Amino acid sequence: MAGILAGKTALVTGGASGIGRATALAMAREGARVAVSDLSEESAAATVALINQAGGQAIAIGGDVAKEADVQAMVARTVAAFGRLDCAFNNAGISPRNVGPTGQRTHEMSQVSFDAMLAVNLTGVFLCMKHEIPHMLAQGGGSIVNTASIAGLIGLPAATNYVASKHGVVGITKTAAMEYAKDNIRVNCVNPGYIKTPMTDPTMAERYDTLMTKVPMNRLGTADEIAEAVVWMLSDRASFMTGASHIIDGGYYAA
Repeated sequence: MAGILAGKTALVTGGASGIGRATALAMAREGARVAVSDLSEESAAATVALINQAGGQAIAIGGDVAKEADVQAMVARTVAAFGRLDCAFNNAGISPRNVGPTGQRTHEMSQVSFDAMLAVNLTGVFLCMKHEIPHMLAQGGGSIVNTASIAGLIGLPAATNYVASKHGVVGITKTAAMEYAKDNIRVNCVNPGYIKTPMTDPTMAERYDTLMTKVPMNRLGTADEIAEAVVWMLSDRASFMTGASHIIDGGYYAA
C-alpha cells in the first residue's frame, strides 16, 4: 500500500533533531521526497542519511529561517531538486534559554532576548510561508503545518518572548488559512505540549516532577507522536482541515 504522502515533495525546517527529524523520517516512510533544512547543511545531513539508508530520497539544506535570503534559497533548492513543493513543515524554533537567562519576568527581559526569539519562532515561519506559497499557488495547491505550542494558546510565566512568538504563529496560521483556502492551500499548526527533545532536556532535568503534575497523562510526549499527527495534517486525509491548532499535549490544555 502506498504511503499517505506518496508522490509528494516535502520541506522540513529544524530537521536536524527532535520533532523535525522525527517528522522528516515519517514523511519519507509515507512516500515523500524530503528536503531537510537546519542551520547548517552538515547538521541536516545526519537526518538525510537516515532517510536514504532506509530507502527514501532526501536532500540536506543549510540556512537560517530568520534571514529571508536563506529561506528563499532553501525553498528554491527544494523545488530545483524535486520539481515542486507539496508539503511544508515550518518547524524551526528556539527556546527561552537559547536567547538569554531563564526565569525572567516580563520587566526583567531584554529587548535583545525578545527580538531574537521572535526572529526565529515567528518571523521565520512568516518568511517560510512567504516563499513556499508562491510555488503552491503555481502548481494548484499544497499543505503547510507550522509549529506552534500550547504556549500559543495559554500564558506561561517567565516566558513572555516564547509565548508571544507562539501566539503569533497561531495567528498567522489562521490568517493564511483564510487567505489561501480558495487556492487549495491548507495551513494548520501543531501545538505540542511537553515533548522529549534535545531542546527540552535541560528544562526537564530541572523541573520534570513539577511539570508532570500539570499533565494528566503524567509523561512527556515523544517526537514520533508529533510527527505522526503532522504527516496526517499534511496529507490529503486532512483535506477539510485548515486554520486549525492541533493540540497534542497529554491533556495539559484540557486540565
